[in-house]
Amino acid sequence: MNKLSRRRFVGTTLAAGTGAVIMPSPFTSPLMAQPKGSITEPSLKGKKVLYVYGGWEGHDPKPSVDLFVPWMRSEGAEVVVSDTLDSYLDVKLMESRDLIVQIWTMGTITNEQEAGLLKAVKNGAGLAGWHGGIGDSFRNNVEYQFMVGGQWVAHPGGVIGYSVQITNHEDPVTKGLKDFNMHSEQYYMHIDPNVKVLATTKFNGDHAPWIDGCVIPVVWKKYYGKGRVFYSSLGHVIGDFKGAEVLEIQKRGIRWAAESKYHPAEKWKEPRYL
Repeated sequence: MNKLSRRRFVGTTLAAGTGAVIMPSPFTSPLMAQPKGSITEPSLKGKKVLYVYGGWEGHDPKPSVDLFVPWMRSEGAEVVVSDTLDSYLDVKLMESRDLIVQIWTMGTITNEQEAGLLKAVKNGAGLAGWHGGIGDSFRNNVEYQFMVGGQWVAHPGGVIGYSVQITNHEDPVTKGLKDFNMHSEQYYMHIDPNVKVLATTKFNGDHAPWIDGCVIPVVWKKYYGKGRVFYSSLGHVIGDFKGAEVLEIQKRGIRWAAESKYHPAEKWKEPRYL
């Protein structure tokens, strides 16, 4: 880690230390008020999290810190915040993490940085993110894309109205939620056929007639080695999380991913081509 990167990493970490005042979030989901279920429900209490943000500013990486980090700390997580990919080079830090949350659209990652991230997840750290924050990062790195389970390739029409269909009503991440509408970017993605799909969206062909009726996953879970990986293509800008379903899905997915080291792997096999 060079001196400048280390200074940015340490400075950001200290500035976001556990002694920071946690202000109420204007994006608080009404679903947060629901009572929790059994004691085995996924929890962030005591979990060690690394929150890495940066890349293209259009996806609101810094505002995402202000929304999600106070919430994770309110749930009892110990969160280290970093604005440099050099944090993936810190072996001791990476080995200690239960969860990595990344919002870093596009950009580049060195072979060494990528290796540190891949190793941590393969060894059991969870990875969670949304939209371009992990679904359109490091376009030249195919092993990284293999880990995430999908890669953004288009959003026909830009910001448009579309709907999201909950396709799995039993999984804890989407249980109890209903289909909902969005006005944002509708992500068309190349998908690993063996992810566990929880929600989808259908394209109408208005902006690309040849994909009329095509159904693309929006929310999924998968594994990379021992690590749980959670992804939602929602959340183009921070304002999208004002939608109760959008925020609740992301929070539940973060909790699920943080449990990699504490539970055996869930068993599923869902090849989309069968």
